[in-house]
Amino acid sequence: MKYTKDERIDIGRQVVSQELTRQEAMAKYDIGSTCMDQYIRLYKESAGIPTKQPVVSSKQSIRTNSSAPADIDTYMAMSKEELINELIKAKANELRAKKGYEVKGVGANKEFISLNNKNTKS
Repeated sequence: MKYTKDERIDIGRQVVSQELTRQEAMAKYDIGSTCMDQYIRLYKESAGIPTKQPVVSSKQSIRTNSSAPADIDTYMAMSKEELINELIKAKANELRAKKGYEVKGVGANKEFISLNNKNTKS
């Protein structure tokens, strides 16, 4: 089904204001999860509500392992769970740095990089 921009905004409003759950709205209006996300984002933008960053899987990183901290606006837009995940990642990177290495990549593409030139084997 095709909805007008005002109808999409209203569908997003119903979910944000908790008149309907996401699943109820998706079934009622016969739309998918991606459309629902777009309708919610469209409503929030029209209402001036800040939208948070897209949710990423645990295998993805919100930012790279660079030494530059993320912008405060990035943290302000995150949910509680995303902030906790970032804190855990920061702590893990700190502990790795103390041991003398860092990790780049994820999963099978994970690479361990030594921060000093010493041989790790004695």
